[in-house]
Amino acid sequence: MEKELEELEQKAADPDFWNDAEESQRILKRTKALRSRQEVYKKLLSDCEDALTLAQLGLEEQDETVLEEVLAELSHLKNRHDKLRLETLLTGEYDTNDAIFTLHAGAGGTEAMDWVQMLLRMYMRWAERNGFETRILDLLDGEEAGIKSVTVEVSGEYAYGFLKSEKGVHRLVRISPFDASGRRHTSFASMEVMPVLDDSVEVEINPDDIKMDVFRASGAGGQHVNKTSSAVRITHIPTGIVVSCQNERSQFQNRETAMKMLKARLLELKEREQQEKLAQIKGEQMDIAWGSQIRSYVFCPYTLVKDHRTNHEEGNIQKVMDGEIDEFIQEYLVNSNNPKD
Repeated sequence: MEKELEELEQKAADPDFWNDAEESQRILKRTKALRSRQEVYKKLLSDCEDALTLAQLGLEEQDETVLEEVLAELSHLKNRHDKLRLETLLTGEYDTNDAIFTLHAGAGGTEAMDWVQMLLRMYMRWAERNGFETRILDLLDGEEAGIKSVTVEVSGEYAYGFLKSEKGVHRLVRISPFDASGRRHTSFASMEVMPVLDDSVEVEINPDDIKMDVFRASGAGGQHVNKTSSAVRITHIPTGIVVSCQNERSQFQNRETAMKMLKARLLELKEREQQEKLAQIKGEQMDIAWGSQIRSYVFCPYTLVKDHRTNHEEGNIQKVMDGEIDEFIQEYLVNSNNPKD
């Protein structure tokens, strides 16, 4: 980390550094992230030394009451260490950015829509546990129950870096509460994740390539709900990408947020096409079919959550549904940075 920081600072000292605005912004952003991580590391090191001093003092004084305090501090230090270690794996260009994720109900009807609602709760709990702020940008309720689709903005450092590991199809197996016969059902929901782009990232969009529709916001409560056409839906005609936002206070704010989402989707599409092209050159076949789930959540006949990319498993399914998914994220990031031959 220190070596990379030193190299970036040397580049910034070059008189020609500011000639390339895009490159200079990228380097300044990376430098800021490394300095922040360096400060966190120094603070962690200092707190470890304080805990060691406290433990030695307790031993010298033969004070057993200090033991409980030291053990609690060690547990806290371990959590901070694990998080910092995880962040060292996040070296992507947009990993430090905020994130926008969208959940879509797939095969399974009402059961799948209920599954989307369960996943939304899981990710909201995860964000809260990790100190991220969340904001629902768009939500489409199911006809009978659950949610057809929902888009959420997650704000905080490394939000995209962590959440990108959740991109894909999530599979649910359980006894359906909507089936009077009590039969077991399999349902699917897809998770899309994209980084929130700042003003330094240029994504060209031809005004003639977009179609904007306005409609009345749906949902309970609010003075403007179902009274004014403030919600915005934008369609990017060449790619067929559709984004919508209805939870801001005005049509203008909804349009701004929807355009931000569209830019992120277009950037994500461009990067995915590049990855697929590289995979074809390497002779790899990428299965992006709807049924290619990344993770299965089995409630019946046994309880198990299994990630099919890393084979990481957790038998306490309620723990996972309450937002404790950090181990799955960590396993994915470790495997991604240390691919097997």
